[in-house]
Amino acid sequence: MPPLLSQSSSPLSLLRFLLPIKSPFYPPSFLKSQFCPLSPPAHLCKPSLSRHVSTSSSPPSSGSSSSVSMESSSPEPTVSLDSVTLDLKNQTLGPDDASTAKLKLEDLNWDHSFVRALPGDPRADTIPRQVMHACYTKVLPSAEVENPELVAWSDSVADLFDLDLKEFERPDFPLLFSGASPLVGALPYAQCYGGHQFGMWAGQLGDGRAITLGEVVNSKSERWELQLKGAGRTPYSRFADGLAVLRSSIREFLCSEAMHSLGIPTTRALSLVTTGKNVTRDMFYDGNAKEEPGAIVCRVAPSFLRFGSYQIHASRGKEDLEIVRALADYAIRHHFPHIENMNKSEGLSFSTGDEDHSVVDLTSNKYAAWTVEIAERTASMIASWQGVGFTHGVMNTDNMSILGLTIDYGPFGFLDAFDPSFTPNTTDLPGRRYCFANQPDIGLWNIAQFTATLSTAKLIDNKEADYAMERYGNKFMDEYQAMMTRKLGLPKYNKQLISKLLNNMAVDKVDYTNFFRLLSNVKADPNIPEDELLVPLKAVLLDIGQERKEAWISWVQTYVHELAASGISDEQRKAQMDSVNPKYVLRNYLCQTAIDAAEQGDYSEVRRLLKLMERPYDEHPGMEKYARLPPAWAYRPGVCMLSCSS
Repeated sequence: MPPLLSQSSSPLSLLRFLLPIKSPFYPPSFLKSQFCPLSPPAHLCKPSLSRHVSTSSSPPSSGSSSSVSMESSSPEPTVSLDSVTLDLKNQTLGPDDASTAKLKLEDLNWDHSFVRALPGDPRADTIPRQVMHACYTKVLPSAEVENPELVAWSDSVADLFDLDLKEFERPDFPLLFSGASPLVGALPYAQCYGGHQFGMWAGQLGDGRAITLGEVVNSKSERWELQLKGAGRTPYSRFADGLAVLRSSIREFLCSEAMHSLGIPTTRALSLVTTGKNVTRDMFYDGNAKEEPGAIVCRVAPSFLRFGSYQIHASRGKEDLEIVRALADYAIRHHFPHIENMNKSEGLSFSTGDEDHSVVDLTSNKYAAWTVEIAERTASMIASWQGVGFTHGVMNTDNMSILGLTIDYGPFGFLDAFDPSFTPNTTDLPGRRYCFANQPDIGLWNIAQFTATLSTAKLIDNKEADYAMERYGNKFMDEYQAMMTRKLGLPKYNKQLISKLLNNMAVDKVDYTNFFRLLSNVKADPNIPEDELLVPLKAVLLDIGQERKEAWISWVQTYVHELAASGISDEQRKAQMDSVNPKYVLRNYLCQTAIDAAEQGDYSEVRRLLKLMERPYDEHPGMEKYARLPPAWAYRPGVCMLSCSS
């Protein structure tokens, strides 16, 4: 197995978190860290400005013309319940869509650089086995299909690779994107990778139910990998069937697109189709298996390379270390080309801070520069999770993208009541390794495993590895402090004020999303009577006694004085805060409502949620029920918490 984190340094001592939490699974150097709950990247202030997501009840019809675009982060353009219903009935396309999405599926510009550049498995069968000295196995989709249906699709993802939106109307679209019919130009394969699962080296894992169709290069020379999840067995399926159920597929499809609209780096989802066949699943591993509808998601990303893609080859001895180098060269060439073009004049040399005053020169070793960028992208991604209360649930190293993308949506969950120890994964319950509070630390632990892999392959030395981990800590804290400052509308970062707030929220189990959204209604007026201070927050400060009420009044008084000193108008501050504090997130109970309807053949709620989550920072009059606290039934097993099984 790959070597673990060196104890020569303690990069996590850089992270000064706000709430203490025990981390019994970490090496000793990790025990110095505590909890850092919030910090999305700077771009969350300005969510992506042009998104067109189709959510109609049927594929778009030609000649129609309607779209939803984000021209700014202002909440002025709103979507009412009636308008959503109308849009579901009559999807139309705007002129921008018609001019940019113009290729038929047969005309896509396929490329297969991964297969071309890297060693493959000489065998093409799907018999479970150890695949040695290879990065992939060519394998065809094999899921059984009977009258597949298109459940939902994303116009904005189609735009990424210039696909004509009329292609969603094709009668054979469900057949093509269930893998039942081959796509012209595709060259399907499953990737080989390994990983640490719950802190333990698991050996070979690989794409057990995901089959990459190939890479499509768009008119901007951008590369997009298309992958069918749930398309059948591969050599990496082990004892499983390689299939996916509608329940988990709806969750992955919706969350991929919801995270993108929140401004968080993520893989995307083009389409969701049912297979028309049932799949047997034991959701809770308790012996009560049942049949569920099968489904397949088409996932899209520049690359699905993971930390584990490198780990597996480093774990197999000297003979495979050159594959680690080849994979690194491939990633740099196609996904980090700016690193390939670095030169000495850029002056990327940094002191390590060690007693020997040694220096890390990133221009002299492209692999070191690459590692640092991966560390910083990972830190930025996890900081953005903390900002919106997202808990991934399965942060194994095989689920960590080298591009800093959120990948593999399994038992994820957004915080409802603020609980730093929340984990949405029943498999994680004994130790809560992947709970919300631990995500920053786990990110660094995973980076440590990745750097150890590259060190084993002689791509970076120990100082460069330690420096990458240091940069992770610095990047995370920079983004944490900046985002917390924006979330509270403060003129500058105030650790004491924020720490007290989060402690109060944890004590009273305050709803995470709704609290920060309502906080923008607090006025910067120090003369507000004490008995009126909590009025803007009354909807989230529920059932609190007199002692807790006094604690909150004290905090709000301090907060108001900070706001008053900023000189920013209440209106301006509210607009700024609402641009980083979403009103709507994909709560698990909302997913379950859509799943329950879809399993009965009604896909309208899936499409309605997709439409709503496209603009999570807007008010959407008439849609307020989607921002409500979870109902009592939402706390039943299988809704608020799930297992890794799907």
